[in-house]
Amino acid sequence: MNILLLYPEFPPTFWSFSYALKFIGRKSVAPPLGLLTVAAMLPTHFSVRLVDLNVTRLRDHDLAWADYAFISAMSVQQASARELITRCKKAGVPIVAGGPLFTSQPAQFSDVDHLLLNEAELTLAPFLKDLAAGHPQKIYSASGFADLRLSPLPRFDLVDFKRYAVMPIQCSRGCPFDCEFCDVTTLFGHQPRLKSATQVTAELDALHQLKWKGPIFFVDDNLVGNRRYLKNELLPALLRWQERFGPNRFNSQASINVADDPELLAQLSRAGFDTLFIGIETPDEDSLASCNKRQNTRRDLLADVRKIQAAGIQVQGGFILGFDTDRDSIFQRQIDFIQSSGIVTAMVGLLQALPGTRLHQRLQTANRLQEIDFGDNVAGTTNIVPVMRLDALRQGYFRVMQALYSPRGYYRRLRTFLKAYKAPQVRSPLRLDYLRAFIRANLVLGVLGRERFQYWYTLAWTLCTRPRLFPTTVHLAILGYHYQRVCRHFLPQPKA
Repeated sequence: MNILLLYPEFPPTFWSFSYALKFIGRKSVAPPLGLLTVAAMLPTHFSVRLVDLNVTRLRDHDLAWADYAFISAMSVQQASARELITRCKKAGVPIVAGGPLFTSQPAQFSDVDHLLLNEAELTLAPFLKDLAAGHPQKIYSASGFADLRLSPLPRFDLVDFKRYAVMPIQCSRGCPFDCEFCDVTTLFGHQPRLKSATQVTAELDALHQLKWKGPIFFVDDNLVGNRRYLKNELLPALLRWQERFGPNRFNSQASINVADDPELLAQLSRAGFDTLFIGIETPDEDSLASCNKRQNTRRDLLADVRKIQAAGIQVQGGFILGFDTDRDSIFQRQIDFIQSSGIVTAMVGLLQALPGTRLHQRLQTANRLQEIDFGDNVAGTTNIVPVMRLDALRQGYFRVMQALYSPRGYYRRLRTFLKAYKAPQVRSPLRLDYLRAFIRANLVLGVLGRERFQYWYTLAWTLCTRPRLFPTTVHLAILGYHYQRVCRHFLPQPKA
């Protein structure tokens, strides 16, 4: 049987990095780990192809070859997913769909032949059994959560490495916290479920054997959800792996309480983690309490960020506007906090109510939901009827984004970060594509760009004051170009 794995296209967003990827000749950030894991669970006599629309086109001969099309997607990919479904139906290819988009909104996809909800480790096997018997069902769902110790090694061999900037792996699912707006616990539970350290290093070994030399992204919902496992099992194993096959750079997602453990921060840095995405959300204590982000309350968030940076780990931050308790002052407070913190990559978005979350349930009961397409909370839209006037919320949001991503604001924040940042302990060797990126940056940013003064000034400042961080400065300057393009072309401009 021929199985065509289809991954829908991401629209241009902050996290697509589409403008930045051109500097290193890559098409997309990372391949779809979920589909690669599904591929590993299929019978060995099945033939499997991966078509990721973020790096290549779907051709008619791919559909003619396929007996079934397997589609996985997140909410932000909804438009492209619907286009794929339409094309598969027109070609007469039966569709099997799963992943967060379909699990959270199954009723919206009645035209899909088979919906595999929840985790594929639980629902794929029953589908395959029924398929072999000739009577597959419309919907497969599961209660409970999968044992990740039984999850297979992803099929990294299906990936064209030259098209991607990073490779994804996963060691845990779930998060011990319960933020009202987050769907992680709905999809994956409160108790982090763990792969063994042996499984994780086997995945790293597979990437090494396939000649991958670039960064690796741990896609965990919260890497520090189980600190005992992290400190006593995973990080020691990663240190040993780095000694054998490194150096290699890792990045992941974590909660702010990682700053409470200096020993853990040091371990993370030694193991190769140089970037963590952290949901900070807001400097307003009332808003944090209202959304049950209690792990962020009763602490000095600015000091916590600086502790992490001083350990050699860059903080990428998530921020939200539009909480019920937000006042007009929140816009300037967000600007001041982000600029002072040196969080160079600050993803600020309007609050969204994702299906399945407690926020969605609460606002649906209160008749405060709008029927609009959503998923990218950096596009200046929301499906929520906010307490603050919507036009005031949007105008304030645009003002925040302009302040953060104007050349002056961005490069000033970059220099604030460099002053606080300790050079990471694990440094990857210089690659040819990075040298090409630097040459291109000098032309695009240093000659043609409106940020050219700030670009050259910051490069010179870095060489004089923090020369070891010069590659970091170039990297962040290129990312800044992407963020500025997104702001300029995809966000409406505020009224004068």
